[in-house]
Amino acid sequence: MPEPTPNTGDDAGRDPGQGQGRGQRPAVWPQGLSVWATAQSTGPVQRRGRYVPQSVTHPARMLPAIAAHAVRSYTRPGDLVLDPMCGIGTTLVEAVHLGRDAVGVEYESRWSDIADANVVHAHRQGATGRASVVRGDATRITSLLPAALAGQVSLVVTSPPYGPTVHGLVRPQAGAGVHKSDNTYNDGTDKGNLAYRDLPGLADGFTEILAGCATLLKPGGIVVVTARPWRKRGELVDLPSAVIGAGVAAGLVPVERCVALLAAVRGGRLIARPSFFQLSAVRKARQAGVPMHLIAHEDVLVLAKPLRSGSSREPKHAHRDPGNGVVA
Repeated sequence: MPEPTPNTGDDAGRDPGQGQGRGQRPAVWPQGLSVWATAQSTGPVQRRGRYVPQSVTHPARMLPAIAAHAVRSYTRPGDLVLDPMCGIGTTLVEAVHLGRDAVGVEYESRWSDIADANVVHAHRQGATGRASVVRGDATRITSLLPAALAGQVSLVVTSPPYGPTVHGLVRPQAGAGVHKSDNTYNDGTDKGNLAYRDLPGLADGFTEILAGCATLLKPGGIVVVTARPWRKRGELVDLPSAVIGAGVAAGLVPVERCVALLAAVRGGRLIARPSFFQLSAVRKARQAGVPMHLIAHEDVLVLAKPLRSGSSREPKHAHRDPGNGVVA
């Protein structure tokens, strides 16, 4: 794996979290690589000062550097970016900081309120792009957004939920073990969130969402979905494959499968940053003879809207200049 190349130009707008430490110049990971070095700093460091404090309450936040890398790699300034499951608005924030416009859809009002606050905060920090958040069910996205947006979106960046309960925040308590909080999308009374569906139901719902996104995309527009497998009662659930199947069913064409690191790269080595529960689960599995590994990446699934109706031909701009530019 090659080392990051030094950034000798303007650092403005670079991926958050790519710095190598205090007193050192930041590094830029070559965009032509299928491995995205998106965790050179931790999630909290990437969000610090860039997002409102309430953002930490969302149970499954995308790393800002992942969204920023996708936006920079697949769009130009002024393009429109969409996140149909925007959560706290990570995709929107990174897009407007990079001079793109953005729109997000979020099912739960708690998260859409925080997304709104994050967009306002980004503008106060000088972000030049425009963004808006729409509260609603993304499986009906074409009825939620103005008809004028059909065929106008250059890039979709999103991530499906990994079940109704995730790791959330943990805090050790003296004599009481570990306290877990903010580990669910809601209190469980509203089952409309896709997180509460089983894998086939999640795939069906995500297919509906991607079909709506395909209507909103320009011909040749790109969809970037981050996903990773998870375990349910010990069995591996292959979410990335389900996402690809949903995309194909929605009329999109798979064009690439990349890796977004959740681990830092230091001296040519990966430095894992597992959660407390990930580390505990792997240790217990290995003690039981199950060869589990620490999660160090997310799959980045790249799909595209065909240039012509009924065509499966890959759009030209799915190929990127290994340097930095977009190949038209």
